[in-house]
Amino acid sequence: MNQVEMEQFVRDDRNDLLVLLEMRFGGVPQPVQEQICQLQDLNELQRMIIAACNAADWVVFMEELQSGQESFKLTGERFNPVNQQGKEHLCNG
Repeated sequence: MNQVEMEQFVRDDRNDLLVLLEMRFGGVPQPVQEQICQLQDLNELQRMIIAACNAADWVVFMEELQSGQESFKLTGERFNPVNQQGKEHLCNG
C-alpha cells in the first residue's frame, strides 16, 4: 500500500469512527473530535472503531481512547454493547 492509499484509509477510518460515535452516543464533543483527527495509526483507528461498536457506554469508550496504544484487549462486560442495563430496557420495552 502506498502513502496516498494509507492516508486515504486513515481519513476514512477517522470519518467512520466519528459517524459511528454519533450514531451510538449522540453528539461527539469538539475536543474528542480533535483528538480523533490527530490519530495517525491505522491499527489504532481500527481498534477504536471496534471499541466504539462494543463499548457499553460513552465512559468506557473514552477510557479506551485515553489509553492510547497501550491497550490491546477489548474484553468483558465493559465491551458488551447490550450490557445489563440495556438488556433490562429491551425486556421492559
